[in-house]
Amino acid sequence: MPFSPATPATPSPVPSPPAPDAPYPAESGGRDIPAPADGPAGIRLIVTDMDGTLLDGAGRLPAGLGRVLERLRERGVLFSPASGRQYATLAQQFAGADEGMVFIAENGTYVVRDGVELSSDPMDPGVVARVVETVRRLTAGGADVGAVVCGKRSAHVERTDEAFLAEVRKYYVAHRVVEDATAVDDDVIKVAVFDFGPAARTTAPALEPFADTHKVVVSSEHWVDVMNRTANKGAAIRRLQRDLGITPAQTMAFGDYLNDLEMLDTAEWSFAMAGAHPDVVARARHLAPAHTDNGVLRTITRLLDLPAE
Repeated sequence: MPFSPATPATPSPVPSPPAPDAPYPAESGGRDIPAPADGPAGIRLIVTDMDGTLLDGAGRLPAGLGRVLERLRERGVLFSPASGRQYATLAQQFAGADEGMVFIAENGTYVVRDGVELSSDPMDPGVVARVVETVRRLTAGGADVGAVVCGKRSAHVERTDEAFLAEVRKYYVAHRVVEDATAVDDDVIKVAVFDFGPAARTTAPALEPFADTHKVVVSSEHWVDVMNRTANKGAAIRRLQRDLGITPAQTMAFGDYLNDLEMLDTAEWSFAMAGAHPDVVARARHLAPAHTDNGVLRTITRLLDLPAE
């Protein structure tokens, strides 16, 4: 059938209400956070995960983000969302504030700046077909799961029930229902599988055989992603650092789940969010307040000593 992506909703502007809260107290979750005078000098790149990290408890961009982005631009600091979400979704979320911003989408498999692709890591169609077939077998066996074949142009799904599509819409603004997700006319960069139960219990074990040749990562409680072994947020960031001449010492990164591990390795100023997966907390050098406590903006504002007004 002809390509016909969903029509995105009218984007909301990046919010710029009241300034972020004053420097957070220790009880808000900060661990080993230095004072501004002892903080990072010469930061040129700030990379942040979205869900469970930058977005608030309702899945919205935090209040004050627009103003912080303006101040970062004034200082020549590049702000880069790095997410399992698709590029179209990220671009919509940051509409009006995305000039010069680098979007590290689909867990690093697709990187775009000002509408221009910087890098991508497409999968072999045969592997995509085998992953989809594995998900079909899970469904036939009674598992409540569904595959999302993530292309550069759109996400493609076979499952049509509203409960599943509601989950797809959260992360894939551009999506379409197809009869056969193994035969789409698109460059597929990832296959994401949504599991209405704990993904680590049913979906992840079923996809484990692909880990011999590909990267299989539990990216949240209900999602498992299959990508090329060379693809992850960290690989995309290292390529960006190399192209722009930015060092790990000039990089700050924030994350909360297992698909953020390699990303944290790219930054000397790496932060796990309070309440993050234990492996993420162990991997990061610092702990930031929770995403429900505006942790990313409060940490940036404090460490870079940004003015409150």
